[in-house]
Amino acid sequence: MRREDIADLTAFVTVAEEGSFTRAAIRLGISQSALSQIVRRLEDRLGLRLLSRTTRSVAPTPAGERLVRRLGPLLREIDSDLAELSEFRDTPTGNIRITSVEHAAKTVLMPALADVLPGYPDVSVEIIVDYGLVDVVAERFDAGVRLGEQVAKDMISVRISPEIPMAIVAAPSYLAEHGVPLTPQDLVDHRAINLRLPSSETINAWRLSKGGDVKQVRIEGALSFNTIDLIRQSALLRQGLAYLPRDQVEDDMASGALAQVLADWTPPLPGYHLYYPNRRHSSPAFRLVVDALKARLRQLG
Repeated sequence: MRREDIADLTAFVTVAEEGSFTRAAIRLGISQSALSQIVRRLEDRLGLRLLSRTTRSVAPTPAGERLVRRLGPLLREIDSDLAELSEFRDTPTGNIRITSVEHAAKTVLMPALADVLPGYPDVSVEIIVDYGLVDVVAERFDAGVRLGEQVAKDMISVRISPEIPMAIVAAPSYLAEHGVPLTPQDLVDHRAINLRLPSSETINAWRLSKGGDVKQVRIEGALSFNTIDLIRQSALLRQGLAYLPRDQVEDDMASGALAQVLADWTPPLPGYHLYYPNRRHSSPAFRLVVDALKARLRQLG
């Protein structure tokens, strides 16, 4: 196969995956008009229409879908193999894409990377915050960060944080009006400020346990968010009870702006893990990120 053929096929697969000539052109670093000509040239050479184009969307035809299924994994394999050649360089280089939940990004990834990235100007890290359970291979991430129990068994998993202390908190004025819950059963009389999970379209369950009695409860409330910062702000505005990582509300508790309830029923969550497919292990830039996260965990004891 000619080198030009490989380039044309790569261009077509990129358009099909992005569903847009504009996004694909940005990803490939070429003009949209040049990309359109490349795909048209490939279709003419094959004598087949590979993409259905409308004014609003681009989608592969049945022939195009078959080609994407066959070529997509092969082209990603080639990209991965080329990326691994960077291990022969003296200095790590490249872009690392990580999907992470918000709290882990703030408290684990950002502090660890702040210690090492200034010394490696050729390494860049892109962190996408998402509470859904992301398939890092399908979504072209190098790694993901989730609670250890959520990591798929076929992934390499590296613990990168201690257990995560949690707290149920509310504004003192809210508790003065609605009462202080003393048992999980009392929560039915309260409003919750919930975290909405995109993957299941449900609200995040609160994990409670005491003396071997383990519960996962979901409490109704008028407000739900997809970010813990907004949940905290809503609790400060006396909108209800919030279930949050303790480190995000410690200052509020110390100042008296928020009060903790059911402390004896609120166990820590398991620590965060970095997970990734086996092939990423040999990239120097990726090893730099993994080593930085391991080093920070050791510092935390």
